[in-house]
Amino acid sequence: MAEDDVLSQMLKAWRDDIDSVPFPQFSELLIPRQQTRSRASSPASVVRVTNATRRTDV
Repeated sequence: MAEDDVLSQMLKAWRDDIDSVPFPQFSELLIPRQQTRSRASSPASVVRVTNATRRTDV
């Protein structure tokens, strides 16, 4: 029973600690533009996997 009390006290202290830190607020969210890969690659490095057969074509 005493162990339950200690755990409850620790949980309450943890919650109080978490609640004491304000949640960050953003006035504007900036998401960087996604970079695309170049499609110029050597044919030997390209592998295609078909969904129907899961066979790889080189």
